[in-house]
Amino acid sequence: MREEWRNFRGNRWTDEIDVRAFIQDNYTPYDGDESFLEGPTEATEALWNRVQELQKEERRKGGVLSCETEVVSGLTAYGPGYIDPARKDQEKIVGLQTDQPLKRAFMPYGGIKMAEEAAENYGYHVNDKFHKIFTEYHKTHNQAVFDAYTPEMRKARHSHIITGLPDTYGRGRIVGDYRRVALYGIDALIEWKREDFENCGDGTMTDDIIRQREEITDQIRALKGMKQMAAAYGFDISGPARSAREAVQWLYFGYLAAIKTQNGAAMSVGRISTFLDIYIERDLREGTLTEREAQELIDHLTMKFRMVKFARIPSYNQLFSGDPVWATLEVAGTGLDGRPMVTKNDFRFLHTLENMGPSPEPNLTVLYSSRLPKAFKAYAAAISIRTSSIQYENDDVMKPVWGDDYSICCCVSATQTGKEMQFFGARANLAKCLLYAINGGKDEKFTDKDGSPMQVGPEYAPITSEYLDYGEVVEKYDRMMDWLAGLYVNTLNLIQYMHDKYYYEAAEMALIDTDVRRTFATGIAGFSHVVDSLSAIRYAKVKTVRAENGMVTDYQVEGTFPRYGNDDERADAIAVWLLKTFMKKIRKHHTYRNSEPTTSILTITSNVVYGKATGALPDGRAAYTPFSPGANPAYGAEQNGLLASLNSVAKLPYTWALDGISNTQTIHPDALGHSEDERKENLVSVLDGYFDQGAHHLNVNVFGIEKLKDAMEHPEKPEYANFTIRVSGYAVKFIDLTREQQLDVIARQAHKRM
Repeated sequence: MREEWRNFRGNRWTDEIDVRAFIQDNYTPYDGDESFLEGPTEATEALWNRVQELQKEERRKGGVLSCETEVVSGLTAYGPGYIDPARKDQEKIVGLQTDQPLKRAFMPYGGIKMAEEAAENYGYHVNDKFHKIFTEYHKTHNQAVFDAYTPEMRKARHSHIITGLPDTYGRGRIVGDYRRVALYGIDALIEWKREDFENCGDGTMTDDIIRQREEITDQIRALKGMKQMAAAYGFDISGPARSAREAVQWLYFGYLAAIKTQNGAAMSVGRISTFLDIYIERDLREGTLTEREAQELIDHLTMKFRMVKFARIPSYNQLFSGDPVWATLEVAGTGLDGRPMVTKNDFRFLHTLENMGPSPEPNLTVLYSSRLPKAFKAYAAAISIRTSSIQYENDDVMKPVWGDDYSICCCVSATQTGKEMQFFGARANLAKCLLYAINGGKDEKFTDKDGSPMQVGPEYAPITSEYLDYGEVVEKYDRMMDWLAGLYVNTLNLIQYMHDKYYYEAAEMALIDTDVRRTFATGIAGFSHVVDSLSAIRYAKVKTVRAENGMVTDYQVEGTFPRYGNDDERADAIAVWLLKTFMKKIRKHHTYRNSEPTTSILTITSNVVYGKATGALPDGRAAYTPFSPGANPAYGAEQNGLLASLNSVAKLPYTWALDGISNTQTIHPDALGHSEDERKENLVSVLDGYFDQGAHHLNVNVFGIEKLKDAMEHPEKPEYANFTIRVSGYAVKFIDLTREQQLDVIARQAHKRM
């Protein structure tokens, strides 16, 4: 065994890439409490204070501190960069995206117009030579997609019935197994990729083989670039890491390579905590590392994740408000053998929220099971109550599908670490689809040049009756969803093809198996409003209100009806039907590179944008107002308290939405109890009960609406500088949201009773 692997157990992982086997053979479960944790070191405080100063300056300048205009980002585009060159020796983990902290890179391969617009939006002008290069000599992903779009796709995109598409930004959601850099070193990874190249096909040059050979070559080139990038900082990552500090640094170099070359909508870190704990435990036993130094390593690594930035266009910021990166990082979970995978390092990562205060990034995610150690659950609950910076996902429902070494590749979506990649596909607006079913495919908002309603969907016969009939509506809705599912998948196939061709993620894919599993992620927007609309039509009377041209533009509900979010089986059964029906329609279609289709009920903060494009609905939602986010019940629908709302969402079967079911809840502190111990105990009970029912995800906010209102009106108060809230699948600084987004958050239910 190599010297770098001294005192490590097992041998299967030494002869082939198998990080999971290494972890299972070597990790040390921990069932104690947080009493061992250490506070921030002097270096941590000095560096973090400097970052916070830069963040304040960034906010004063309108949200962007600096933009690159002269250098195209790449692995070796810059020399070494430091938080503070005068304190660079204090940085235990080094590496910046550019040459300066918080400076936004110039990344034109996704689309030159987008890269230019992002810079111009903040007062920067990209060198004109790049416009010529990336329009005349090098096609970008964005241009390629729009070259191939059909008129039908363009109409659907314009009307927002398919929306948030990754055609103007990098798709993201590909998690390189950055642990491989630390465990094996770059040279071994290159040799394994070369072996894959030599065994790629039987000599017959089919389209698939040609593409794979080119992609492997790009991956090898990226691995070599990582070595050069690390060498600029004085590190040789050709071989395995020899210590905990090197393991953290090597791993971070792998992630740094990803964020230097891609600006995807989600640039997740992955499941690294337990892996790094193995190195830390060895060094602690050998006496070469103290607990204080171990915490400092994790603090400094986390600090780097908090600093990741990308230049974004205004339309992107409207979809994904608050400047998120989704540097999602997971802790906890359980093994296939039943052992909890909680280690001391899981505590250390959560402790960064105390040592450096609350933060949206990294997107800390607890892989939850009621079988996790009691002390860890209590500590996680305490951090949630103090910071509202953690999300929880159900390990017990994900593990049977993805194994015990999966990562969360964006907000809530699982992916097998190092074995799988995902094609991200945004959302289909099922609420607008319902309106198309009623109005014969005509859009309720957008018009043609002659002023008539735009015909976006198929020109089916509209509903002409004064009162809506449930059977007729469902039959027409079913047909319209058939059309939407087909168009949606076709559009995504085109986008993913062009992304692979013009903006391939070589650095990330170099750290994933060549024989990769691919999933094809779709999504649903407007979910709860469709459920409640169908419930209103079925259980009450819904009268149509028509414009002079005969279009239904509003609805009057006569009587009452059961609403999703109250643990009422009548409404909740419609929710399950809707999810299963749409997923069945998605599965009918061929998906790019024979990927496995999945779907999610997840909207991020784009529930506001989707709602602004969608007319009034039969559930009583007014025209052009925000949707409720993700799988959350509609605003005002929850009448029976937090637990009833959770019970409704828990009925949605994860096996039908493997891309994730996002649920965001705000709980008033008094609803959980009147002391910290009581609140911790009650929050753990809520989490245990919710996830034991098979629910997938929960964002936990613990504060009152009064705090949100005060932060909106007085963002200058020091206590709000890092005031973090959970939204739909990620966290954000509340004061970084637009006022429109802030008002939407304030409008959501804040439960004052269980």
